[in-house]
Amino acid sequence: MTGTNTQARKAPPERTRFKLDGRSVALDRRVHAARGDLADLALAGTLFSAHYARAVPLTCVAPGTPILSAASPTAEAVSELLRGETFHALDVMTDWAWGFCGHDGYVGYIRRDALDLLETANHRITAKAAPLFSAPDIKAPIADYRPGGALFSGDVVDGFVACAEGYIHVRHISAIDAPAADWVAVAERYLGQPYVWGGRGHRGIDCSGLVQVALGQCGIAVPRDTDLQCEGIGNPIAGDAILRRGDIIFFPGHVGIMTDGKTLLHANAHWMAVVAEPLADVVARLAGDHAQPIIARRRIGA
Repeated sequence: MTGTNTQARKAPPERTRFKLDGRSVALDRRVHAARGDLADLALAGTLFSAHYARAVPLTCVAPGTPILSAASPTAEAVSELLRGETFHALDVMTDWAWGFCGHDGYVGYIRRDALDLLETANHRITAKAAPLFSAPDIKAPIADYRPGGALFSGDVVDGFVACAEGYIHVRHISAIDAPAADWVAVAERYLGQPYVWGGRGHRGIDCSGLVQVALGQCGIAVPRDTDLQCEGIGNPIAGDAILRRGDIIFFPGHVGIMTDGKTLLHANAHWMAVVAEPLADVVARLAGDHAQPIIARRRIGA
């Protein structure tokens, strides 16, 4: 073909360029919602991602449901959400949602059917497990149970709180704005509950979960995992100080609460339950595997 194409060519569009300044920041993916394809919009100034999403707060409506490491029912449970707690969803799929827990920022996947629209709770379960009655009568059939620490909204009716799923006796609840004062007493309610990795009280609980829910019901928010708690709870206790009720004791990968100067309350895999036993026994049991069984002692308050 001869001749010349005289049609003017359009200039290519201006390309948008990004420049990241400063040193890279190592993010803890347990508490910073970022994966290969998506990140929390709150991280936009810290982390470059192909896509960002603004978190949508939803309420857990299941009695309790695991937070999983992947969108699969066989994935490892990394934590647990209780009834009424908030989950901030960043990616909602057919069966799963990915995001982070409202109370501690812990990241993971949760079943989509365990979530519903955001609900404002006004009561908290204070019993180890509260019966959910089908009517405001202690002789009425029990429809289900709600775990300690679960949140819900409702009004008092004849000595019961009427909630969306049924009726809970007022002896088993407290107002959400009236936290407990003694986290040891709260933790003692879980004595005998099975040890379950990732659990926070619905049918089972683990060591850091016990510490978190006990302090949480006293209005003290702490991180989820043992290593994060070791850095974030209270203040170090001097090596020559006598231990007392409420002190938090850390071991390699484990944590417990002192009920007095000599007794440790903890959820543990040795007994597969929440037990209270002499601290000296726990130290002796760990001494064969760890040169320093106790790695930290922390105290809240003076």
